[in-house]
Amino acid sequence: MDLLAEVARAEFAHSTAYLNTANYGVLPRSAVMAVRELAEAAGAGIPAGFGDFDRVNRVRAAFARLVGVGVDRVAVGSGVATHVGLVSASLPAGAEVLCPEGDFASVINPFVVRGDLKVRFAPLESLAEAVGPDTALVSLSAVQSADGRAADLAAVRAATTAHGARMLVDATQAAGWLPFDASPYEYTVTGGYKWLLGARGASYLTVSEEAQHTLTPLHAGWVAAESMWDATYGPMPQLADGARRFDESPAFLAYHAAEASLALLDRIGIDAVHAHDTALAARYRAGLARLGHEPVPGEAAIVSVPGLAHRQQALLAAGIVTSARAGALRASFHLYATEADVDRLLNALD
Repeated sequence: MDLLAEVARAEFAHSTAYLNTANYGVLPRSAVMAVRELAEAAGAGIPAGFGDFDRVNRVRAAFARLVGVGVDRVAVGSGVATHVGLVSASLPAGAEVLCPEGDFASVINPFVVRGDLKVRFAPLESLAEAVGPDTALVSLSAVQSADGRAADLAAVRAATTAHGARMLVDATQAAGWLPFDASPYEYTVTGGYKWLLGARGASYLTVSEEAQHTLTPLHAGWVAAESMWDATYGPMPQLADGARRFDESPAFLAYHAAEASLALLDRIGIDAVHAHDTALAARYRAGLARLGHEPVPGEAAIVSVPGLAHRQQALLAAGIVTSARAGALRASFHLYATEADVDRLLNALD
């Protein structure tokens, strides 16, 4: 038995054909245990239940390794939209923000709701060509939530560099199954509860060293201080060096889970996870073709089939967990899925 299969058998206890990681990942047993231990300690009123800042910093370091940046570039938080809102607040009135049509709301709305920014949209496939001299920021997902289409990040990066624009990349539907390097971009945001196998309440912001001066830590609490235990009362003596100044106070249950989940991904290796996930997606695409269905083209671990969204509830009743998104049936394959799960879905669709 290979390492991935061995780990999957040891760490996952779900009873369904779970093909819905693009919505929420399955918590490994080790993460469930970490959450239970913290919750029970909190219920017992002992100090171990207060949460562990050292553990949060270990999670920060693990995520930094995963996306190829220094730990000083990583801030932790509770949700992607909050990080994007921080970037939105940094832009001057009238600045142009370019986004792909139909991208996930959290990557768009913090710019739209300001009301004094020029938010422009272009097709994902021609986004690089849409960058112009007035573009201040391009905000986009590395992989589209709705259908798994992958952005040409290198082309967009080249265009933003040529025009002096910054770039924000949401890696929520990429990091954890797709090898992702955050280092070329001014900002990246990632939710921790999907492909990273954590729980809601953990999210990550990376900020390049050159861009750290562009953001004001508007929600700075005592955890954003250089010496946080000396900053619990009164004005903060000194902000933390690096991206930690953009930290939110951590949701400890989520970060205790995240340490175990990120350790699991590190043990297996993202290259192995990528090979496994995309092989299952390819098997599903080939089976769909035999059935006469045409999925959205691509090679991602997310596969959407337009026109089949109405099948989602019947599949769920049969123990097969998928999503209905934008009129399509979306299946997403991660390390705990098997060829048998793929064939079970195809048989149900036949």
